[in-house]
Amino acid sequence: MKKLDIYNHVLPPAYFELVKAHSRDAGLLKRMASIRMLWDVEARAEMLVQKFPDLAQVLTLSAPSPEMLGGPLESPEFARVANDGMAEICRRWPDQFPVFVASLPMNNLSEALKEMDRAINTLGARGVQLLTSVNGRPLDDPEFFTIFERMANHHKLPVWMHPFRPGTRSDYPEEERSRYEIWQVLGWPFETSVAMSRMVFSGLLEKLPDLRIITHHCGGMLPYFAGRAESLWAQLGSRSADGSEADVLKRLSKPPIEYFKMFYGDTVLGGSRAALRCGLDFFGVDNVVFASDCPFDPEGGPMFIREGIRSIEELGLSDEDQDKLYLGNALRLMRMTKGSKP
Repeated sequence: MKKLDIYNHVLPPAYFELVKAHSRDAGLLKRMASIRMLWDVEARAEMLVQKFPDLAQVLTLSAPSPEMLGGPLESPEFARVANDGMAEICRRWPDQFPVFVASLPMNNLSEALKEMDRAINTLGARGVQLLTSVNGRPLDDPEFFTIFERMANHHKLPVWMHPFRPGTRSDYPEEERSRYEIWQVLGWPFETSVAMSRMVFSGLLEKLPDLRIITHHCGGMLPYFAGRAESLWAQLGSRSADGSEADVLKRLSKPPIEYFKMFYGDTVLGGSRAALRCGLDFFGVDNVVFASDCPFDPEGGPMFIREGIRSIEELGLSDEDQDKLYLGNALRLMRMTKGSKP
């Protein structure tokens, strides 16, 4: 069965050089340099040919994003380098990497819109990737609305939302940084859940019902905590001092939990069958897409692909539903057909 892995990561060589020159996160740089298939795309393509001949990957840029590397004057050029690099990879290895997702300079909104249009219209990108916050600013900040509006109503393509929480953000106020990599293992699903919540309660999905957002790690915490979220947010405002947040529910046309089900989840769950079953039960089979998080696994590439496939096949889904997860849902989101080029 053909498979399209829609959430994996790459650092095009020219962009990796920018990361080396401009990143201020020594730990992140150390991690990126140690994963060969992140930046050695030839080795990555060969691995796919040998181990997964029926699988292709939609490329997304690995962190750090352009706005993390430079200020508003520098980040537009960084984004162009990243997108040009991914487009070149797709041209060189079209069978393994048929399309890519664009990155934007989110600390320069006018240039972000220009780069969005260029990457989609000229380079063939089939969506854009945003982090769950922009250098600490929430995605429901009104200034970012124009990005979502243009994707939903003009380009009609999805937004890949990737979590990010730095190791310098401590787990307790009196400590200088997070310990035991809690900032990533638990912090990133939390950041996804927070960003989804802010979008729901700010009314973003109410204003843009055609917006399609793909959440990493199958919606973070939301599927697992759906019952808690539904029952407690039905009482929104009852725990705040002035009760003003109760007015938020009046501005929404349906219960909050229904907006959360408008998001899409990917299958990046470390191969956990139980977690994937939970995500499918929450989002529904039409709103889940196959993804691997390659090459961020202990084997540096193939493990998460292999284990992700295993987790799907152990669920005993029908061939029709498996095809939706592996290929059909992604093609529909990206407005592509089997065998088509953007």
